[in-house]
Amino acid sequence: MNKKMTEKQEKTEPKVPEKQEKTESEQSQDNIIFVGGKPFMNYVTGVVMQFTTKNASEVIISARGKFISRAVDISEVATKRFLKDQGISVKNIKIDSEEFNNKEGKQVNVSTIDIILSKK
Repeated sequence: MNKKMTEKQEKTEPKVPEKQEKTESEQSQDNIIFVGGKPFMNYVTGVVMQFTTKNASEVIISARGKFISRAVDISEVATKRFLKDQGISVKNIKIDSEEFNNKEGKQVNVSTIDIILSKK
């Protein structure tokens, strides 16, 4: 019985891959903040941490639909209140829309925004 338990544990436990160098695209993925339903200050803290502790030169705040206004607020609070002395500003804003099928199977469009913050 103990052997079966061990085999079962081996199947359910995730295997830890060997540490590898991140590719350039994976490194750029680290500095993207996807805005959703978490508390507002979690996102602001995430942006500030990227610039201060991870020394990122650029951070992208990405949101869709009803979270677009929250993404704008996050970028403004982060740059004008928490990072005002560090020379962080809005480098670019990209807007777009995505098509997908909703729960009823109907095709809908949802607006998206990417706010790119960078060090001067």
